[in-house]
Formats: sequence, structure tokens, C-alpha cells
Amino acid sequence: MSIASEWNIDQKKMNELIKKENTFEAGKKLFMALHASVHFSVQSGLTILDKLWDGLEKSALGIMPTEKDVTIAWNIWHITRIEDLTANILISAGEQVLNGQWLKKIGTSVTDTGNAMTDEQIISFSREIDPCGLRDYRIAVGERTKSILSRLDFMDMKRTVDKKAVAEIRRIGGVIEHPDSIWLLDFWSKKNISGIIKMPLTRHQIVHINDSLRLKDAISKKRFFILHD
Repeated sequence: MSIASEWNIDQKKMNELIKKENTFEAGKKLFMALHASVHFSVQSGLTILDKLWDGLEKSALGIMPTEKDVTIAWNIWHITRIEDLTANILISAGEQVLNGQWLKKIGTSVTDTGNAMTDEQIISFSREIDPCGLRDYRIAVGERTKSILSRLDFMDMKRTVDKKAVAEIRRIGGVIEHPDSIWLLDFWSKKNISGIIKMPLTRHQIVHINDSLRLKDAISKKRFFILHD
């Protein structure tokens, strides 16, 4: 069974459990586990993201195998920025993790989710960033989200997203004034906290990590072909 197939089973189970107060704690335990699996392990055990990162060369982060693809670096940045924005601002009504120090550490001036980037911009961004900085940023975001999720109770699930929080994402440059980016605000504004947990905090992440695993495999095979042709 593929990673995506296994994930779909757990995601469906989680969706059902968090709907009812008497099963909410079991659902919460499951969404915490799903969230942890798409982040780097900080103590023990291997996660899906650890497996992606293992043996991944820096150059591979910026390779776009075909025009229909993105890059592994872009995927990780994309899901991390969206998690940072939605968990900290939409769920917790707090401040995002990203700041000037993090931008310097990662090696970028980009603050949005990358939705509107062209292929050339994706490749340029992916080759310029510092992999260790990107990894550390994802760890920091994951740890913050873990703390936020752990404090949620059943009544939080039906709480709707605050429109002021949505506007704050726009103000800080989490999205840009481009049709491929700005639509996210409308998408998120229609959700409650349960919806944010389902998409993007869990389902959205596995989609992009699964894509990154596919890209890693494609890059590896292409290099093998070149070396042994």
C-alpha cells in the first residue's frame, strides 16, 4: 500500500472522529500523529519527511524534471509557509514564525507561499535557498503548530476563521496580489478550524511530500541513466 493510500485511510478516520465530542480526543490524537509524520523527527523514529530528506543532495532540491513539475525545495517551502500562516494566524490568532532572521537564514526575500511563481522563479528560488535553513524553519513551524494543535478542544472545531486574521495574512505578504495567490484568502476564509486542520494542515502536506518523493525518485533515475548510458 502506498503512502498516499495509507494516509487516505487515516485522514478519513480522523475526519469522522473529530465530528463528535465523545470521539474528539481520539481524532485529536490522530491528527497530531498525521501532522508529526509530515515533519522532521526531533527525538526518535523516522517520519515520511525524514525519508524524503535522507540522502537528498542539495542540487536535487532545485531540479525540475519536466515543465509539469515543481521542485522539492518549492514543495517544502510551500507547505511550510501555508502551515505557518494558517496555524499561527488563522487558528491561534498569533504571529507567524517567519521573520527577518529566518529569511536571512533561509537565504530568501520571498514571504508568500509561492503559488504564483513561474518555472524560472521556482528554479531560481530553489537553488538560492539554504537547505539547512529551510529544514530548520520547517522544524520551528512544526513545533509551533504542535503546541497550537495540542491546546484545541472540541468546541474549537466549529469556530470560524476570523476575517481580520485573513486580512493579516495579506498585510504581511503571505499571499501576493496575483490571481494564483490571492485566491487562498477566499478559500481559507470559508473554513472553520476543523476545515483548516483537514486542509491544509494534514491532507495538503502529504500531497506535496508524496510529490517530492516522486521527484526524488525521478531525479535519481535520470542521474543513473546519465551515468550508465
